[in-house]
Amino acid sequence: MDLTTPTKLAALRQAMQQDGIAACLVPSADPHLSEYLPAHWQAREWLSGFTGSAGTLVVTTKHAGLWTDGRYFAQAAKELAGSGIELMKQRVAHAPEHIDWLLDNLGEGQVLAVAGDSFPLSAARQLERRLERIGARLRTDLDLPALIWPDRPALPHAAIVEHPARYATQPRSDKFGRLRTAMRKLGATHHLLSSLDDIAWLTNLRGSDVECNPVFLAHLLVQAEGHATLFVDRGKLSDALVQALAADQVRIADYATVTDALSELGAQDRLLLDGNRVVVAVASAIPETTATIEAANPSTLFKARKTEAELEHIRDAMRRDGAALVRAFRRLEERVTAGMTQTELDVDALVREARSAQPNFVGESFSTIAGYMANGALPHYRATPEAHSTLRAQGLLLIDSGGQYLGGTTDITRVLALGETTAEQRRDATLVMKGLIALSRARFPKGASGPQLDALARAPLWASGMDYGHGTGHGVGYFLNVHEGPHGIRPPASGATLVPLDPGMITSIEPGLYKAGRHGIRHENLAVVIEADKTEFGEFYAFETLTLCPFDRRALEPGLLNPEERAWLDDYHATVRAALAPLLEDADLAWLERHCAPI
Repeated sequence: MDLTTPTKLAALRQAMQQDGIAACLVPSADPHLSEYLPAHWQAREWLSGFTGSAGTLVVTTKHAGLWTDGRYFAQAAKELAGSGIELMKQRVAHAPEHIDWLLDNLGEGQVLAVAGDSFPLSAARQLERRLERIGARLRTDLDLPALIWPDRPALPHAAIVEHPARYATQPRSDKFGRLRTAMRKLGATHHLLSSLDDIAWLTNLRGSDVECNPVFLAHLLVQAEGHATLFVDRGKLSDALVQALAADQVRIADYATVTDALSELGAQDRLLLDGNRVVVAVASAIPETTATIEAANPSTLFKARKTEAELEHIRDAMRRDGAALVRAFRRLEERVTAGMTQTELDVDALVREARSAQPNFVGESFSTIAGYMANGALPHYRATPEAHSTLRAQGLLLIDSGGQYLGGTTDITRVLALGETTAEQRRDATLVMKGLIALSRARFPKGASGPQLDALARAPLWASGMDYGHGTGHGVGYFLNVHEGPHGIRPPASGATLVPLDPGMITSIEPGLYKAGRHGIRHENLAVVIEADKTEFGEFYAFETLTLCPFDRRALEPGLLNPEERAWLDDYHATVRAALAPLLEDADLAWLERHCAPI
């Protein structure tokens, strides 16, 4: 049945009326609070028609609003047109966030409903307190969208596999040992994990339940003294894998029985959990007599600090990935120059084909963004068969793509000059490059966090009265999620936790600039935090750039780069040439040599 958005909203409002609900909150979330969701939990997208990865829908009896951030304003405006849902812009001056809007529009005795399997425990507590102040209350025991979703997709059933020991580098018994040591220090007898990347890393297992993210649906309950229980669909595991897990004291239980296990905890137990990473529906099963310790999952920090063995595999993956992109970019350049019809969809296909030929390639780490000219100004643009642009031998093409390899996860953005460019385009691309270079060259003291460094990448743009509306860097997993916490490089936010950048942490460095209707610029490398110096003032860290692929210097205005910036760019290209040349030959090698020549 093909239901329109207004029809779905009418059905939702009818369900709300039957249960006495004044407002329904529909977040972009699942029981694991993942960034990217299996189709089964994409209720917000199904209801609203907005396909962006970040957004929150609020529906009352008379109003429906979709809150999203600046990456998606243009996309949301287009997809919500005629739906009866108003675009509500997040993080915009004088515009209310969705919780503030709700508090202004709910009153005494009214009820707000949100599905408890898609809402964090900590957020529910905060919301309950704020609602109490106005005499309203929260219900998390109703999944109203599910009641009206006739063809809701089933849960995924993809197989779970072992991450080969060569690439996992650490036995899961060692990882569980580190975790249990951390649990004992916190006084915990049990630890509940629902975050999928934590579970995949701890167990050395990988899956494909979430598009582009090699994770699987599961919860994990770990005893400080004893075994661990993995709550997962048993049909996804081979008998041999079940036996291997049992040998490491990991038992298997049905995915849906995690609440049963939690309800059996006693007054003598102390459960460690992260209230930001566990949903209300799961946490509600914990007996009131069981003490809880709320703290970040220790494994989150463990997996963020990559080991030297992991980094060696990542460096090899970067070489393979860079060689693949050289082949793809060379073929694209030749086709456009020769006048062949090429579209943004062809870019996606070329990049995927080149990566697929690389050893240990598993899949994409996210859907490729190929935005030509004005489309590049949409940070999360995605070409479709119904809406895409044809490339011409002029202007700029932004390509943001990444791969999943057994030995690492890649994420890279390059801006290609397909022909003649304007002075404005070259200036903008160079200002963004100056920001990337400034942050890449940074030295910072031990204990410094990403928000303290963010301004380094923005300063060249600020000097010209320009800025960009997204963070400058995100953590990256090891054959795991392309977006990984706990660290990040973004503007400071009131009340946000400052996570120090520690050696072994990988971050993207990706400043940008977007001019609606004209062009978009984003240069992106991945870098790892390394030890740099010890002085009388303490320890200092730096970044080692991991990504290996030329920048298109034809998109730049070299005269705007100072001598230190030119030297950095020349040194980077010399490193790229040395690393990739052994993997290339003939026309691909010639393309590399040409694009890695000194400025």
